[in-house]
Amino acid sequence: MVSVILLVVHVVGGTAGLLLGPLVMREDNRRFAAGERGPGRYGDWYLVAVVLVCVSAVGLVWAKRADLWWLIPVSALTVGLAVLAREGTRRRFRGWTHAYVHGLGGSYIAQVTALIVVSLVVNGPVRGAAELVVWLGPTAVGTVLIEVWRRRLRVVPLSA
Repeated sequence: MVSVILLVVHVVGGTAGLLLGPLVMREDNRRFAAGERGPGRYGDWYLVAVVLVCVSAVGLVWAKRADLWWLIPVSALTVGLAVLAREGTRRRFRGWTHAYVHGLGGSYIAQVTALIVVSLVVNGPVRGAAELVVWLGPTAVGTVLIEVWRRRLRVVPLSA
């Protein structure tokens, strides 16, 4: 029963994260161009979704699939990236745009990768060397898109 609850939380959190990620990116692009500071209304919900997915993933590994223990540090790093993005927008430290874009983008890539891997490798037809493409493809494409986004990000400096 516990594993069913964890799985439901995992699926709901993952779906929410995948839906909220692009909304956060779009909203924050507009907010930064207008000179606003701090996380937007969707940013907090995105972080909650990422935390739910990662905590439930740890629970699922513990309860059902101990052989996937190595996903626990991946989950922790994914949460860390989402927190980095949030704190970058809040604190505006030197290089905060890199932290924000790569943090948010990296956490989103992790979610997309998880969805694709579960769909095509774990519960799907892809086997053998082709699995490498499924695992690394989202990162290869996403990293380029993140850097393009960072270079195009318009930020109005905050008044002192």
